[in-house]
Amino acid sequence: MSLTRSLIDVRPLRTSPVFRRLLIGRTVSVLGSFMTMVTVMYQVWDMTHSAAWSGAVGLAQALPLVGFGLFAGAWVDRADRRRIFLTATVGQAACSALLAVQGFTGHVPVAAVLALVAAQSSFGALGAPAAGVFVPRLLPKDQVAAGLALNQITGQSMMLLGPALAGVLLGWLGIGTCYLLDTLSFALSFYGAFGLPSLPPAGEPSRAGLHGVLDGLRFLAGHRVVRGALITDLAATVLSFPASLFPLVNAERFGDHPRTLGLFLSAMAVGGIGATALSGSVTRLARPGRVMLCGAAAWGAALVLFGMSTDPWTCLGLLVVAGAADALSVVSRSTIVQTRTPDALLGRVTAAETIVGQAGPSLGNVRGGLVAGWTSSATALISGGLLCLLAVAAVGATTPELRDRATPQPDVP
Repeated sequence: MSLTRSLIDVRPLRTSPVFRRLLIGRTVSVLGSFMTMVTVMYQVWDMTHSAAWSGAVGLAQALPLVGFGLFAGAWVDRADRRRIFLTATVGQAACSALLAVQGFTGHVPVAAVLALVAAQSSFGALGAPAAGVFVPRLLPKDQVAAGLALNQITGQSMMLLGPALAGVLLGWLGIGTCYLLDTLSFALSFYGAFGLPSLPPAGEPSRAGLHGVLDGLRFLAGHRVVRGALITDLAATVLSFPASLFPLVNAERFGDHPRTLGLFLSAMAVGGIGATALSGSVTRLARPGRVMLCGAAAWGAALVLFGMSTDPWTCLGLLVVAGAADALSVVSRSTIVQTRTPDALLGRVTAAETIVGQAGPSLGNVRGGLVAGWTSSATALISGGLLCLLAVAAVGATTPELRDRATPQPDVP
């Protein structure tokens, strides 16, 4: 297989100017969002010097997503997705502008800062399921996986660049300027989506309120392939997510050196970017189920070996492997969800996928911390990786459709 074919598939950038413009706006907006995340954490700590208030930042970001996400998905499946996304983008920009104002003026209670963070997260919970329908509606079916891989690699790149850039700008230009730059980044996101065509649901619109949410949950419970994809993601995150264990591993084995800890935190992102950059041969395959299962299994196996290793370079290499496996698994999972879900339900299913993607790592960090507190970091890592392998094997054994060569057309709900 040629190197060109192994590199990330960029056909969506050539064939769809609308997708290209949308991707540029999304990339800049994600960069601004990661800058704001670091800036909020810095500001709250500077105001309170309290770990409890710093932890409350995560709650302010997560609770609106969990509490509002499914209802937002039902709304998205009733209306024009383009208009909803533009509305959500304006709302997020307004929250960033208010954060910038308080950053320049100062003397704002920390609770008010967290309220603005929660409001911005609520708008994000509305925009995410709307954006989730863009790729399958804008691209031919055989390019959906490539489009999702492009989203993945740009997002992970901004995950690396955003915090570092925020650290530089905070010391140079201050809190208010960082928030202001995030506000401006939403302008590009708005521009990228403004040129989209109208995107109403293709099929029967969602019922209003709780009825629409329940319809979406019934689809998830009854659709073996989509359900298996989300369960696989939960197995990889809830059972084995390792980030909360890195400080303990670093202290137990590597002298508690901050440089080692920083490398641990970056290694998985580096692996994810590298794997996605070389994902062309994978996304061209019509086997997203197999790739997802193999990726999740490789993630669990790498973490088992990480828990057994005492050499820092070996540990870093295993984390790079884990990050690469996770990236391919995520792209394949999203491909399954977006190609197997009827368009009329895609907003709700994307909302559920977003909640799983956000809540799973948080719960996994809690699990790892509790197990390590009772035993050791090695036990937490090895047991989590083995549980992940068992869960993935169970999903693969009970869902033979995930092993099919081709991804069938969306099923009728």
